[in-house]
Amino acid sequence: MNTRSRVIVIAVATAFLLYALYAGHYNITVYILGGIGYLVWSHFREGTVFLATQAFHKQDYEKTKVLLEEIQNPDKLRKGRRNFYEFMMGNIALKEEKIDEAEYHFQLASRLPWKRDSEKGFVFINLANISLRKKNYERVQPYLDLAKKLKLTARQTGIIGKIEIELNKLTKK
Repeated sequence: MNTRSRVIVIAVATAFLLYALYAGHYNITVYILGGIGYLVWSHFREGTVFLATQAFHKQDYEKTKVLLEEIQNPDKLRKGRRNFYEFMMGNIALKEEKIDEAEYHFQLASRLPWKRDSEKGFVFINLANISLRKKNYERVQPYLDLAKKLKLTARQTGIIGKIEIELNKLTKK
């Protein structure tokens, strides 16, 4: 739910809350207050990351960027959302050729917990790729080694192989 939708739902819930108080339905008032409380909590702890993730999977990067920009303070996001926030921001920065900004976001994402090794593997692969682009060759192999320690997909293993071949070509010159 984006910020605008949350505000509308909270406004409607507040109207119901006032009616429930006026009519003396105090048990319903508690439920409405709980719902409003959850919406406020989820605004700060969940943000629009879920919607942005859906747009990101559809490769709608403009919508993803707009949804992520609605989050005013990403530090307040819970860890399970912050990692995806940083990952998507890093990918958007890469698409916009903002290499230093992408590296910053991927560095943050690498320090956060991930449910699946393959997700964290993509973070390390992107960091290795960025280091390769920046001609910072001594940092490429450590990122690849960290990625290899994780349980990766066949596609990720292939990408790592390609990065290693490219690294060997560039360092032998």
